[in-house]
Amino acid sequence: MQDHATNTIRLSVNGEAREFAAPLSVRALLRELALPTERLAVELNRELLPRTGFDHVLHEGDALEIVTFVGGG
Repeated sequence: MQDHATNTIRLSVNGEAREFAAPLSVRALLRELALPTERLAVELNRELLPRTGFDHVLHEGDALEIVTFVGGG
């Protein structure tokens, strides 16, 4: 039996290769990166991901672009 605690997944996050514990959802990734979900947009493999898709489980080699919105005038 395989030890799930040692499973990792390699992702590209904003162009940077990163390794995380697996399994991992988009929501869990955002939490791990300490990013609030209410003021950001996530692109997964070049497609805009709606907030309803934040529970999507990520796969080895997925590429994410995460943009945070800053208000001001």
